[in-house]
Amino acid sequence: MKTTTLLLLPFLSCLLLAGKPPAERPTVKPAEVGLSGQALAQVDAKMEELIKDQRLAGGIVVVARKGKIAHFKPYGLRDREAKLPMEKDTIFRIYSMTKAITSVAALMLHEEEKLGLDDPLSKFFPSLKNLKVHTKNGLVALKREPTVSDLMRHTAGLTYGRTGIPASDQAYKKARVLDRNLAIRPMVSGMSTVPLVFQPGSDWRYGCATDVLGGVVEAASDQKLDAFFQERIFKPLGMTETGFYVPKDKVDRFAVNYSYKDGRLSVKDAPKTSKYLENPTFLSGGGGLCSTADDYMRFLLMVSGGGKLGTERLLKKKSIRLMTTNQIPKGGGWVSFGTQVREGVGFGLGFSVRVKMSDWDPDGRVGEYGWGGAASTHYWISPKDDLVVLTLEQVMPYSFNTEWALKGLIYDAIED
Repeated sequence: MKTTTLLLLPFLSCLLLAGKPPAERPTVKPAEVGLSGQALAQVDAKMEELIKDQRLAGGIVVVARKGKIAHFKPYGLRDREAKLPMEKDTIFRIYSMTKAITSVAALMLHEEEKLGLDDPLSKFFPSLKNLKVHTKNGLVALKREPTVSDLMRHTAGLTYGRTGIPASDQAYKKARVLDRNLAIRPMVSGMSTVPLVFQPGSDWRYGCATDVLGGVVEAASDQKLDAFFQERIFKPLGMTETGFYVPKDKVDRFAVNYSYKDGRLSVKDAPKTSKYLENPTFLSGGGGLCSTADDYMRFLLMVSGGGKLGTERLLKKKSIRLMTTNQIPKGGGWVSFGTQVREGVGFGLGFSVRVKMSDWDPDGRVGEYGWGGAASTHYWISPKDDLVVLTLEQVMPYSFNTEWALKGLIYDAIED
């Protein structure tokens, strides 16, 4: 009996710890990394102002410099209706912040020579060999196939199936693109009738490309995407709170997702009835993960650290350079959404990258890279300032309010 009890102890410990977050990364005083604590106090005031104005219910801001966290604070409420406070271990829907993780997975496989950046999609999905391109004169043949790098930099000609072109949008719907009940590889294989909106490499268009990339990762690694993430990225980095669904024993830490309209916030997705409580069949590499501030900051510090966090190296420095420098082919334009052109903003193999200054986001810096998620989560990294900033909230539709309100304040806090 004593032997049996001893053998069960590790198992019982795991059960007792289920749902318990890991110890957060230690913080340092701002002055230790060349930041003004007094200046960073303005971040607190601005966050409280945004909450008072009902632009958000609550949020978290994390600021790291020189690889060390100097500011990590929650603000407001994670659930206004239940009056539950935002806390450091609150769980968020990170949506498109998933994309950078999928891009890292693909680059890891590239370093292992299991896929090439110039590999055509048909290498992994033969049914996509003869994709067509939609033009005003009808469908035309490809000049070249979309490649793995096209998927990573959004130059493949794929969309989210909301183009306003009936034939194109109907094709996405018929192929069940991003259907939560369809596994990745069958979905990608079924996209053979989906038309591209431009010749690969000739333009930039945000869409389901990174979800297709998730299928490539599965095909090249012969692992499901969640298993690859867990084994190769989350476990080495200590990201114990990140996944494609929220376990029931963690739901009490899951934030409410709100809609903002006409100056008011209303519940869009409540934690206890959320679809995120179910492990989905479709593992969206483009937008399916949930995470915490501490977990995602671990990932960002790995990237800003040249592919390494502590003793764990995930990528070589040259792969990180591909992610964090503009890779859009000449003539491909800037990042744009409809008529909104983000002049001076290109895209690497996973992040948007600031190439030059313009009226778009004037508080940004050349060389800054980052992205965000549909529920208004944001992050940006400035290599020359050795600065990493993460802001999390849960408000839709997507808004730059928090990033733009804080960016200038945080850059102004740099003293050396």
